[in-house]
Amino acid sequence: MNHKLLATSIAKRSGALLLQQFNRGVVAWHLKHRHEIVTGADVASEKIILQEFRRATPTYQILSEEAGLIRSANWRTAKHRSEYMWVVDPLDGTTNFTVHNPLFSVSIALYRAGEPVLGVVYAPYLGDMCVAEVGKGAYLNGKRIHVSKTFKINKAFLTYCYGQEKKHMHRAMELYRYFKLRSVDMRQLGSAAIELAWVAAGRTDSIVIPGTKPWDAAAGVLLVTEAGGKVTNFQGKPWRFVDAKTRAISQNVDLLATNGKLHRGILRGIEGRV
Repeated sequence: MNHKLLATSIAKRSGALLLQQFNRGVVAWHLKHRHEIVTGADVASEKIILQEFRRATPTYQILSEEAGLIRSANWRTAKHRSEYMWVVDPLDGTTNFTVHNPLFSVSIALYRAGEPVLGVVYAPYLGDMCVAEVGKGAYLNGKRIHVSKTFKINKAFLTYCYGQEKKHMHRAMELYRYFKLRSVDMRQLGSAAIELAWVAAGRTDSIVIPGTKPWDAAAGVLLVTEAGGKVTNFQGKPWRFVDAKTRAISQNVDLLATNGKLHRGILRGIEGRV
């Protein structure tokens, strides 16, 4: 099966739906949690993605932002169990989408035994399709991309994001205060998937995320590493949301993604501040 072709075609289809609704200009929304918005577009996009993956890969697990973890009906039977899991954010950047900011995306990743093998981030308004396959590099609209060569924080463009809990926001604000004064700029773009894709493409140099959700970063981390960058948690260990032994899924794993050259310096700045 051509997983890349399947994922990109589904991303384009769901992205077209998002773009159609975005262009209408008014988005109905409600609060899922105090600081977390959900729209009809999130649900509609997810419906398309889940239907297609269930049809094409019925034995694969799916982890999606709205639906949670989905397993096949006969998952406990060895014949129907697979090492593969799709990780999906049907609309990353929901708040942007709601206020008519065009920085939103569809994020689709494929993991095998807890390790990423495919990452797709599609920003329909921008027309950017970013794809990475393990060992094959990262691409933007078919062209090979690489991380930046910036090696000094005072010459770097940094971004940040955060999880939905107050503690994640407080930690992000502390990091913002520190790095904003020491870099060219540090800002929040509002879509972690796009921010990771931009690190991979060399448009920005780093992103720091206290308490990231797996669906926000699962595709982007492979884009960054395949483009020559580095992704770790705040202790400098490889970023993972699936336990290698138990296959348990963690929901709030701190993430730092950089061009690699800035990684040690940014980790030093994080140390003792979060």
